Amino acid sequence: MRERQSVAHQLDPAARRVLERVEVDGVELVRFLYADHGGVIRGKAAGRSRLAERLGTGIGHTVAMMAMSILDHLQPVEGMGPVGEVRIVPDPRTFVALPYAPGAAAMVSDLRDLDGGPWAACPRTFLKDAIAALEAEGYAAVAAFEPEFTLGRRLPDPAGGPDRLVPLDDSPCYATSGFDLAHDYTMQLVRALESQGMPIEHYYPELGAGQQELSIRPATALKAADNHVIYRETVRGVAFRMAMWATLAPKPIANQAGNGAHLHVSLWDPALEHNLFADGHGGLSALGRHFIGGVLRHLPALVALTCGSVNSYRRLQPRSWSSAYTCYGMDNREAAVRICSPMSGNIEATTNLEIKPSDSSANPYLSLGAVIHAGLDGIRRELDPGDAVNVDPATLTDEERARLGCARLPASLGEALDALEADELLMEALGPLRRAAYLAVKRSEVADFAAQDVAYETFHHLRVY
Repeated sequence: MRERQSVAHQLDPAARRVLERVEVDGVELVRFLYADHGGVIRGKAAGRSRLAERLGTGIGHTVAMMAMSILDHLQPVEGMGPVGEVRIVPDPRTFVALPYAPGAAAMVSDLRDLDGGPWAACPRTFLKDAIAALEAEGYAAVAAFEPEFTLGRRLPDPAGGPDRLVPLDDSPCYATSGFDLAHDYTMQLVRALESQGMPIEHYYPELGAGQQELSIRPATALKAADNHVIYRETVRGVAFRMAMWATLAPKPIANQAGNGAHLHVSLWDPALEHNLFADGHGGLSALGRHFIGGVLRHLPALVALTCGSVNSYRRLQPRSWSSAYTCYGMDNREAAVRICSPMSGNIEATTNLEIKPSDSSANPYLSLGAVIHAGLDGIRRELDPGDAVNVDPATLTDEERARLGCARLPASLGEALDALEADELLMEALGPLRRAAYLAVKRSEVADFAAQDVAYETFHHLRVY
């Protein structure tokens, strides 16, 4: 006992508060979570008796796990083989007791070298570096993911194929029957999210069968990505506790509407007092336009990180309200970047951009970090995004789209990875080890799913996301 007290005394105040919470809440296991290159949330758990020590040292972890695909196929990446170890080091500021798993809690974690420094393949560090680049220019990012998910039950396929997801309901979009049919689950989810410090923005039943959308409030960039990790865990954890199945996979049912996770972003002054995307007259500032210019310039490569799965590209189709072209527009839900109309009476705070080609199969740290790097490139180079497209780009002729610079986004993950490899800015930002591992993992998924049918693809995505 004295040894534990001595270790605890050496910890910082946030870590000591975790130890207090664990004792008060009766927590027995604490999960140390991270997102891998496949976009899968993985981790290990520390027992209460060793938690004080593990808060400082982390938990040992093989380097190979960041070369693992969503099918658990290990890829040959130099520096990520059977030899070598990193530490899963939790951020005590992210501690949450898990309301759907009594006796358990979780913290989001960094992957660190044995000397305690950031590991070159740590996704959370990638976002931290992007935030630091923004801070060096005098900006702070506020962001929010806006996820959709499908609620139902996982059942065996009568024909003997992979399990399938049977949606909870077939209610129409926004219909009150959808509210009622999912009510018990939704209320459990709302309470679980609120108890973990994620205030609810809004909720409604979406277009697809069993499809739900529940959004939480924006936060600073790192917190927003951390929130999305905990959100994903909670959506699924609450469903499992109720003998249901929830999936945030982009297209878990091939003939139903897909699940996005639109990324909302704005830039503020370092004190978070003024939204620098607001022009003071209800419109978008020049800074915001340059940010759009950077996002559009890098968008074909960006989608390899924001829409990070084979399954993603079943969703990114024209006339699907998911965006399929490199354009922007005012409240245009078919544009890749939507300038959101601000809310009356709160114009400055609610001026933001929505990046629509984004889903929950992406690693949120890589996704948001890459968007920041692209937008910052546009600011530094004062890139002009061109004319807004305020119609569905699919209704334009090829000549009209060419005049507007409105190109088709990559139609597959393979095409997006080709664009990423050709994008010098993003490849440099990712760094040698991270980009080698990411490309290897994603190229393997392209090959593995190309050899299988749609049922196999949808099952393995709904299983992990």
